[in-house]
Amino acid sequence: MVLTPAAAQAYEQLSQDLAIGVFSPGTRLPGERDLASHMSVSRSTLRAALGALEAEGRVSRSAQRGWFVPPRVVGEPPSTLQSFTEMARARGLRPTSTVMRREIRPATIDEADHLRIAPTSPVIQIDRLRGLDGNPVCFDVVVLPEQRARALMDIDLTDRSLYDLLRDECDVAIHRSAYSVTAAIADAPLAKLLGASVGSPVLVGEETAYTADGTPVLLGVNRYRGDAYRFQADLFRRQQHKP
Repeated sequence: MVLTPAAAQAYEQLSQDLAIGVFSPGTRLPGERDLASHMSVSRSTLRAALGALEAEGRVSRSAQRGWFVPPRVVGEPPSTLQSFTEMARARGLRPTSTVMRREIRPATIDEADHLRIAPTSPVIQIDRLRGLDGNPVCFDVVVLPEQRARALMDIDLTDRSLYDLLRDECDVAIHRSAYSVTAAIADAPLAKLLGASVGSPVLVGEETAYTADGTPVLLGVNRYRGDAYRFQADLFRRQQHKP
């Protein structure tokens, strides 16, 4: 895209503002009229500069809501089990976690079946809102057998990794996770939590985590903003043997 000198100057100024965090990932830019006035350029010049940034994936446009800085995207490396905290820190981001609910309750039949415990056995449910650099990106619900994870009821879970706490406080080390991802849309309560629009795309990850001896110890449902999460996997073709 060829820019006029004025648009190129506006592009450089906006690029610098994005680089130093004047406009944080996941936030909306000021309205075009206000932003153009602040930069002392016309709206057409501003739009040209924003269009160049949009082509690079550094801003995005909503016809109804204006211009936004895309949230930073997180995702597991292929075939590697990482906690949300580990994923974030590996990318130089600050992981946050706010506990919305923590209680002991009877297990449902499905939960008991997946965790291989008796129906109505006590389980701990923990609901958390997870974020990156202060921006909410995931609503996380986990269920664990109370007998294995009782210490979690008495620990401050704010901004902490559940995998680490299970290992350090409960002597439960997660070894592998059976994980599936499906697409969904955000209803009103979830959209409010994630700072998204009602009906916006959501990726739902469901996991069953196991210890090294194959014992299931955690059920999780993670609802990510669709624009903030990427799932990767290595796929291998089964060897075909000639008769």
